[in-house]
Amino acid sequence: MTDALFFLVSTVIKLYLMVVVLRLWLQAARADFYNPFSQFIVKATNPVVIPLRRFLPSLGGFDTGTWLLAFVICLLHVSITQFYQMGQLFVAYLPLGALVLLVTEILQLLFWILVIRALLSWFSQGNNPMELVLMQLTEPLLHPIRRVIPSMGGLDLSVLVLLLGLQFVQILLQNLLRGF
Repeated sequence: MTDALFFLVSTVIKLYLMVVVLRLWLQAARADFYNPFSQFIVKATNPVVIPLRRFLPSLGGFDTGTWLLAFVICLLHVSITQFYQMGQLFVAYLPLGALVLLVTEILQLLFWILVIRALLSWFSQGNNPMELVLMQLTEPLLHPIRRVIPSMGGLDLSVLVLLLGLQFVQILLQNLLRGF
């Protein structure tokens, strides 16, 4: 029973974290906020983000309220995981654990969005609003790679190069964290 409950709570927290990170990413990419997918992200996060913005105004283009929300969600997840696995909280490790979780989730989200975009490019005709938002999110990352590695015979290798780079960074971070 407790394993199932932990799984359910952990999954719900991580899914909401993914939505919050997507909101940050949509803002950074200046994606179309009138797109139905973007509207879902905004409506799912507004009940928490809007009250936070009253106390934490944005600094330039840095949305402090949404970043704080993402960090607090990570703190919550790390706290629940520590308590479930060890039966106690190690408060000194919570901020570092939350930061590691946030970076890991951002990298995993980027990975899966790239995979979804690649799969959609095989089957879709490009008229899907979801595909448009995915393009707006990933194109700033893929464009510099395309300048170095042009498409070969109609095959775009930029997604593969970025996926390999992401995996490299994730393994590097895991190795660095083992040292702590």
